[in-house]
Parts: sequence; structure tokens; C-alpha cells
Amino acid sequence: MQPSIIKYDKVLLVKTASSLKAIAHPVRLAIIDLLRDGKRLNVTQIHKALGTEQAVTSQHLGILKEKDVLGSKRQGKHAYYFLKHPTLLDVIQTIMSTYES
Repeated sequence: MQPSIIKYDKVLLVKTASSLKAIAHPVRLAIIDLLRDGKRLNVTQIHKALGTEQAVTSQHLGILKEKDVLGSKRQGKHAYYFLKHPTLLDVIQTIMSTYES
């Protein structure tokens, strides 16, 4: 039996809700999918793969990084983004599977 959500730490609930809000956008979900399996990509690689404007991609990356979904590591003049919590992919896949026919 799982514990009641009431018993969870309120800080943990707020952080969880914040992460869910951060990933709740089609472009951000696509970014997360691109970074699966430990991939590290820079903004140029991501925007080209998604066919989005680089500025738009940068804004979405900023949101995901600010909400602790992504991390980044600078190598030379590029920042390479990666998933800080790969288990988020399981959550996303579970939700997506409810809508697949």
C-alpha cells in the first residue's frame, strides 16, 4: 500500500509540481526525448533536430534547466544539455501510453 500524498513533505510536492509544469509543453517533451539514453546535445543540435528556431529552443532549454529537469556542461564555446533525472522519461512514457491506441 502506498503512503497517502498528505504525508509527503510539502517542499517535495511543490518541487514535483514544478517539474511537471516544466515538462508540460510539446517542445519540452521533444527536447527530453532527444536527450534520452544519456545523450548530451547543444542548442544548435537540438533546434535543428526539432526544426524550431534557435531562440525558441533556448527559451525552452532555460525553463527546463531552471526547473532542475536539465543540467548543462560547457565544453569550449558550447553548452551541452543532459537529463538530470532520466526517470522522468518513465513518467512521460506512462502518460503517453494512456493516449496511444
